[in-house]
Amino acid sequence: MEANLFLLLASGVLIAAGVYLMLDRALTRMLMGVMLLGNGANLLLLQAGGQAGSPPIIYRDSLEYGEKIADPLAQAMILTAIVISMAMTAFILALIYRQYRYRTDDVIEDDAEDAAIAARPTTPSAAPDADASDDPETGRLRSGGDAFGPASFEDPVKEAEHERHR
Repeated sequence: MEANLFLLLASGVLIAAGVYLMLDRALTRMLMGVMLLGNGANLLLLQAGGQAGSPPIIYRDSLEYGEKIADPLAQAMILTAIVISMAMTAFILALIYRQYRYRTDDVIEDDAEDAAIAARPTTPSAAPDADASDDPETGRLRSGGDAFGPASFEDPVKEAEHERHR
């Protein structure tokens, strides 16, 4: 099998440019990166299909290729990839439009809440599932249980524990 050097170089450039654009914070550049990456992958699939041949239809020979037929699997995979990349493009365009309507800017900023969570201390009492009734030193539940709200909130829990110990 002979590979077309131009198509291999073109797919390499498309994939490299797509990865570079996807690493940017602007959503429009991310969209362009996804589109370029998809087109580069399609060119690689085209190269994987081998050389050209007659249409992959039974009893349909061409004068140029004779009995040698083209690989239909690569063509089907490229068609599927085109449909998937079109759906991804539509989804990312919807995200870009929402971001623009929300902030009139398509640059993704740092999230202050993520920074606060990352700066949180590693003690058990600072865990997201800790509540006021947990022991602040070990993070374990106290013997009193989750003492929150009126006593009527605790009654079903106490009844279930009582039934379990019988």
